[in-house]
Order: sequence, then C-alpha cells, then structure tokens
Amino acid sequence: MKAKSSIPKPLPLPTVTFLAGCGRTWALESDQDDLAYTALEFVECPTCPHRVEPETTTGLGQPFCTLRPQDRKNPFSSLVGMEWPDE
Repeated sequence: MKAKSSIPKPLPLPTVTFLAGCGRTWALESDQDDLAYTALEFVECPTCPHRVEPETTTGLGQPFCTLRPQDRKNPFSSLVGMEWPDE
C-alpha cells in the first residue's frame, strides 16, 4: 500500500474574462483583481487613451494596459464627475 502524500493539491484558479479599455477580452485562469498587458501589440495601442505610461523607469518601467475583470466596475469609476478644488 502506498502512503498518501501530505502535500495538498492547489485549488484550480477560476477562469476570469479580463477586459481592456479598447474592448478586447482575454479569458484567463487567475485570482488577480487586474493585470498589466505589456505586449501592446495591436495597431491602436500606441495612441490608445487607456494606455498607461509610467512616470519612472523603476518597477514596471514600460507602457502597459490595465486589464480588469469584465464583470466588475472600474475601481476609479466613483471618481467620475468629481470636482477638485484648485489650489
């Protein structure tokens, strides 16, 4: 008789459909709240208004697109329409 392994198997990750600002979607196994798409290989990527340009070269250091789960609101959507005082 074989001894049972005491190492538990990891739970499978859910398949989540991620949405880019341009409307493209990717179905991926992930437990992340958002992903950074760094390939930017589509023809409209260089001029896309959803493209993020990091201010520094530390960290990610290259332009990217934020992919968010399709069924969730953008975490910044509550800021739309807010008026900020001029200083």
